[in-house]
Amino acid sequence: MPIPRALRDAAIAAAIAFGLFAVMVGLRTEVSPTGALVLRQRWAEVAMLCGIVFAGRLALTLWLGRRALRPTTAPGPWAVRLQQAGRFFAPALLAAALVLPIVSGGDRYLLDLGILVLTYVMLGWGLNIVVGLAGLLDLGYVAFYGIGAYSYALLSTHFGLSFWIGLPLAGIMAAFWGVLLGFPVLRLRGDYLAIVTLAFGEIIRVVLNNWVSLTGGPNGVSGIPRPSFFGLPFSMSGEPDTFAGFFGLEPSPSHRVIFLYYLILGLALLTNWVTIRLRRQPLGRAWEALREDEIACRALGINVTVTKLSAFALGAMFGGFAGAFFATRQAFVSPESFTFIESAIILAIVVLGGLGSQVGVAVAALVMIGGFELFRDLGEYRMLVFGGVMVVIMILRPRGLVGTRTPSVALGEKRAIGGDLVGEGRG
Repeated sequence: MPIPRALRDAAIAAAIAFGLFAVMVGLRTEVSPTGALVLRQRWAEVAMLCGIVFAGRLALTLWLGRRALRPTTAPGPWAVRLQQAGRFFAPALLAAALVLPIVSGGDRYLLDLGILVLTYVMLGWGLNIVVGLAGLLDLGYVAFYGIGAYSYALLSTHFGLSFWIGLPLAGIMAAFWGVLLGFPVLRLRGDYLAIVTLAFGEIIRVVLNNWVSLTGGPNGVSGIPRPSFFGLPFSMSGEPDTFAGFFGLEPSPSHRVIFLYYLILGLALLTNWVTIRLRRQPLGRAWEALREDEIACRALGINVTVTKLSAFALGAMFGGFAGAFFATRQAFVSPESFTFIESAIILAIVVLGGLGSQVGVAVAALVMIGGFELFRDLGEYRMLVFGGVMVVIMILRPRGLVGTRTPSVALGEKRAIGGDLVGEGRG
């Protein structure tokens, strides 16, 4: 692209950025010492941000203009490097997750952050079944997360069921509602499917918020029992029938946190193992066929109804497991924890990581959830910087962090499919 055209394009981008930042950053209302509301102007920050947008857009336009199209089926150089690094990155990531409580020395902040990241990893892997493998856009996945949390909360508080009994029951309940959602959307695809699933998530939230006699309404459910280690509670008393007393340890609050960390790590690894195993089975190949072309899938004689319902049910089941863990970890659940923004975050993790990629989803969850904590010191600019980083990642890797896909079953030599060959990036 000629330089004058690139400058004009960058100037237009800077003008659009000024229209956005002038209101969001340039003008800020604050409370003065006298209690009056004053308007603070920050035009220097607006000019700096517009300059960054201008320089970034100019550099991107010139870089894209110098690139030439390569009519080849071979993956790009970055894809090859990522494939080579991926062979060692996944085991290294697993090893780091296993030794984190030991390396951190029981640091409560790091353990809580690790638990949060692993929870979103599990949710991302569950939604990856529906969106990444089956190609069904689900914007209401947080509904199954909430169903699992409330199922365990009500079963434990009203019937006294332990966590190990309530966990599978919460997953079964979420899978049941996943099947109920699947039936009305069997004939829907694309945007229409997204709208219906979004409505389903909002319906569940409204029901949880208004069915006061069952769910407690806005007050939620409190006093949810904590999980035990094979019947040994985590108590500070140090008695023989407690975890610390049985193993002869000094009672410490970190024991329960470390146990919760390894518990969610085990649930996440179970989700990953089941997904990988099913992907190689006829059901998993049917999901991938449905994602690529539903009409061709029907022509091959695949039962599309069973394929869609199984994807919704399994994805919802793992969301229910994560919800049950969330309830026992917090010992309190309320409708405010299951809003649409949670579904948007989980979907962003799946898309950012790469549709259908297990390692990519884990890395995206670590980047989004862990990276959000790294930007906490930036205060009010945290969301702006975090959003800008995500935009840069999606520009450089439009198919996700892992944009290549290796076929689950190949008649001859397996060869990764580059994202450049796919119009919609579904591989």
